[in-house]
Amino acid sequence: MLPSVVVVPSSTTKPPRIAVLADSDTRWKWGALTANRIAPGPSMEAASREDTQPRPALSGFLLRGRATPTARQLEEVGVRAESLREVTAVEFLRAMAEESYDIVVLALVGGGVQAMLHGLGRVWEGREKRPVVVTGYVGVVYEKLADGLLLRHGADLVLANSRQDAERFRAVYEGVGADASAVTEVALPFLGGDAYTGEHDPSAKQGRRPYTVVFAAQPSVPDNRRDRTYLLERLVRHARLHPEREVLLKLRSKPGEHTTHIEELPYQKLVQRLGPPSNFRMVYGNMGEVLDRTDLLVTISSTAALESLHRRVPTVVLTDLGVREVLGNHHFIGSGCLASWDQLDDGHRPVPDEEWVGAQGVVADGSYAHAFDTARERITKLLDRPGGLPPLAPYYTPATAPGYLPGILARHHLGPDGTPLPGAPAADREPGPVRQIVRRAARGAYRHGVQRVAPVIRRMGEL
Repeated sequence: MLPSVVVVPSSTTKPPRIAVLADSDTRWKWGALTANRIAPGPSMEAASREDTQPRPALSGFLLRGRATPTARQLEEVGVRAESLREVTAVEFLRAMAEESYDIVVLALVGGGVQAMLHGLGRVWEGREKRPVVVTGYVGVVYEKLADGLLLRHGADLVLANSRQDAERFRAVYEGVGADASAVTEVALPFLGGDAYTGEHDPSAKQGRRPYTVVFAAQPSVPDNRRDRTYLLERLVRHARLHPEREVLLKLRSKPGEHTTHIEELPYQKLVQRLGPPSNFRMVYGNMGEVLDRTDLLVTISSTAALESLHRRVPTVVLTDLGVREVLGNHHFIGSGCLASWDQLDDGHRPVPDEEWVGAQGVVADGSYAHAFDTARERITKLLDRPGGLPPLAPYYTPATAPGYLPGILARHHLGPDGTPLPGAPAADREPGPVRQIVRRAARGAYRHGVQRVAPVIRRMGEL
């Protein structure tokens, strides 16, 4: 069951209406927080200081699939929404045809964005005014740069989370002869929190908490039992070597929950065999709340590293498994944060390179409050444009990508022209209890296949 609807208080000034379509917990977090930060008007920080300022009227849509988030995952984000509903792609397009919005945020994988751009182009065809369409990336872009970017081309704003990303995005678009004007530099919308003030008493005297080391795990990196077990063994060893410290394993999802990537080998299962000491714990919840008590953040390549650097918490990106593109830690070359568990066990404390940090949109210099000003100004101008906005114009069309685009659209039950295919699922009402039970069973079967059956088949194939 989705969280109960939270109604945004009314205001004498009409707030902008924003629709957010997301396909996982992390993308809902990015999309919902981005929607609040890019809404025309005062910055989010200014609005929070003035209760009379109108807040965006946010409607949430969750794209039905294997990674549809649970109620707990949605509540964890803590973003107010007027409504929240689960939809198919065709149901979402129908809602966009029937309902009126000022801004639509597409928080999806690249193929989903491309499908929605073509579908929206079709449902808004001939309309005098249409919403501003915004998309972007949840975190660090370290793989499939050209593929992901070209699938996002056609949105009015393609948000880049840093100066470096904005430059790379424009280079890709210009390199294929596509319009690059939509690229807009912002920052990650979930940065924030109090700056780190220094180490806490390791002996936890006088009621002060112990020095806390947090390992931010990722669902898909690394992707094999040997490497994941190695990381856990080193984390547990660090806890044993430093009994005065609190060592936390920060996990994205609880057993049975879906996230952006389905884990074949959940850390919860692997750690049971290691018999960790009493100063070792697994934790869930909002990353910002965990960082409130963190003295050292360790990860392979998680976006949590950027959240940590933003708050000036000492941050380590591990080199134990190599510095490799497949791990994503190559993105942190030049950061000053690369180190191994051996170095950490010996007391190494990383010192980030300020120039590198500044290029990544971390904005630890205090300028974060203005990171979304340009995006808000651009959206305001687009909304006020005389005669409305021109039709959406993605780079991929049946003419430019006839062997690629139809397959992407078909995955979302859309034809080459963006119209729903015959038999596409598009219920007019909420599914009944039997259908809901069948849907949950199907998701559970998928997860069981990924986490239990697939590893067994893989091991059998290696015999």
